[in-house]
Amino acid sequence: MALRCAAPGRVRWLARALAGSARLLPPAAAAAGPPGPARLRPPQPGSRFASSAGSGTEGPQRRVVVVRITSPFAWLRTRFYYLLIRLYFDQEFSIEEFTRGAKQAFSVVSKLLSQRKLDLLEELVSAEVLQVLKEKISLLPDSHRDALAADIDAIMYTTEGDVRIYYDDDGRKFVSILMCFWYLNGANLPDEVPGEAKVFQIVFGDENTKEKKHLLTANYEFQREFTEGAKPDWTITRIEHPRLLE
Repeated sequence: MALRCAAPGRVRWLARALAGSARLLPPAAAAAGPPGPARLRPPQPGSRFASSAGSGTEGPQRRVVVVRITSPFAWLRTRFYYLLIRLYFDQEFSIEEFTRGAKQAFSVVSKLLSQRKLDLLEELVSAEVLQVLKEKISLLPDSHRDALAADIDAIMYTTEGDVRIYYDDDGRKFVSILMCFWYLNGANLPDEVPGEAKVFQIVFGDENTKEKKHLLTANYEFQREFTEGAKPDWTITRIEHPRLLE
């Protein structure tokens, strides 16, 4: 599901979450679950996944290793944009700090979506995106809705998908960053989901204690206005859960 970008509305608390502080989560959102994440390109299929795991409380810890081949040109391009952000918009901007906050926000928002607590998303997500989500969530089967939730410890890999700096017709300045997440989820999904797409599965343990997990992806876009006098807040302006939230 591709959702349109929308200009930021009222003050958002999300900027504080993106500053990397779990203590600043709104009380309502914190109660829903523990905090730990113009049209942009989804993550390109260039990743390989491998896993090893143990069962129970003893033995080796479960582990999923993600190997992703990134285009050198794309890597240089995003780093150039980060330099521009620091030079002209925010001297203290750090992609590492931003990524930590985005990962936390993704976990909180995905759990609220799974629990259908959409009213708690009003301070996190743009109004246009939230309206579309309300229409889609009510139509999802329980298994797909359960698969939306991403525990912070179940997020295996996080990377930026694209970065944009742009101006609207009124001269306002915006920065948007698309974050791509790979996470494990134990929802009871069929092997084939709508769209005839295969769901990648990982099995932990031996034959007697095996536990099946699905490796799923999600794309969340964060937008902030940098016009002089604007609130220093980030808003989620795009949410995609491929094969689940179509």
